[in-house]
Amino acid sequence: MFALVDCNNFYTSCERVFNPSLQGKPVAILSNNDGCIISRSDEAKVLGVPMAAPIFKWEQFCKENNIHVFSSNYPLYGDMSARVMKVLERFTPDVEIYSIDEAFLAFRGFENYNFNTYGIEIRKTILKWVGIPTCVGIAPTKALSKVANKIARKFPEKTNGVYVIDSEEKRIKALQWIPIESVWGIGHRLQKRLKAKGCKTGYDFTQLPDDWVRKNFSITEWKLKKDLEGISKLELDEQETKRAIATTRSFEYTYSDFQDIKERISTFATSCAEKLRKQETSCHMIIVMLSNHRHKKDTEQYKASKTVVFPYPTNSTLTITKAAVDAVKTIFKSGVKYKRAGVIVTGLVPSENHQLDLFLKENPKHRPLMNAIDHLNKKFKSDKIKLGNQDLERTWKMRQERLSPKYTTNINDIIVVN
Repeated sequence: MFALVDCNNFYTSCERVFNPSLQGKPVAILSNNDGCIISRSDEAKVLGVPMAAPIFKWEQFCKENNIHVFSSNYPLYGDMSARVMKVLERFTPDVEIYSIDEAFLAFRGFENYNFNTYGIEIRKTILKWVGIPTCVGIAPTKALSKVANKIARKFPEKTNGVYVIDSEEKRIKALQWIPIESVWGIGHRLQKRLKAKGCKTGYDFTQLPDDWVRKNFSITEWKLKKDLEGISKLELDEQETKRAIATTRSFEYTYSDFQDIKERISTFATSCAEKLRKQETSCHMIIVMLSNHRHKKDTEQYKASKTVVFPYPTNSTLTITKAAVDAVKTIFKSGVKYKRAGVIVTGLVPSENHQLDLFLKENPKHRPLMNAIDHLNKKFKSDKIKLGNQDLERTWKMRQERLSPKYTTNINDIIVVN
């Protein structure tokens, strides 16, 4: 059996854990730079606040309806997510973290368990230990556990937040209930093709002939179909080394000065290099990107990128940052107001096992220097050691005018009980 544990309105739930006065009140969380709404409490949904609503258009509506609006507090959300996942590991060793607020669990050797009772225990433990409300869907396959979770979320009073698909009757009833566009793994293009074939529900999809599905779709869609039929074809994903690492950000303001762009690119390149070392890989090339505000049609539209190939694989912050800054010099265009930039490192290989160059190699002093910097930054849990061309005060600048305290990650923001 598999379970999908999903945190309810995760970002808003995190805010409520440390601010109980928000319980039962409409809450909305904004995206990077306080742009648009990316998370809503159930109360805000009832009021009609749409997902991805630009806050500048809905500001007055939020004030009139007493909707509490917060900037994204990613340090808090990341820490709360780690706590939830740690609790889940107590119930089974097989946990796949699917997203910041979702995880798949595999129950192997649990043949004699009452899964409804076990699911309720999971919910109660997470709520008691972390304070986050969840829903649990349990079924013989991953795809069906997704369907079961949607039922638990849709009908909390009837299910107590837990639904188990443990019979053929329940499987068929669940698939006949769920629309084809709500089935996990069915994207926009695929649903259009399936609807053209007469598939309106998940059950309709399972009634298509296997040969036709394999002929007209990929092996992935066939595996999804078998999973929905109750035949497990989608196993828990093992953590793999990434094939590319990207650090891309929108600026809090538009920048037209090269020194500001240079500092941001340097910071993004540093972040990529740190991630490379963390997963013990090196890169063969980097891609640097720049673009202006694409939503402002009255300004000159400009978007450019530059690829740099290294003669040898590297994960040195010094090497990668220098290459990134040199690259941005070639694509920077004076007079343009830039809103977004990014650095991508790709062509990744293991740091301890790669092809060497007979004539070119990296400065041997870089590796011990990078190790020392990583050790100090890890010890003090912040980026204390930076390059001279970085902003020494902040790593990532964002507009966060409605930011709540970092209750669990900053000693100065810890709640004091009198």
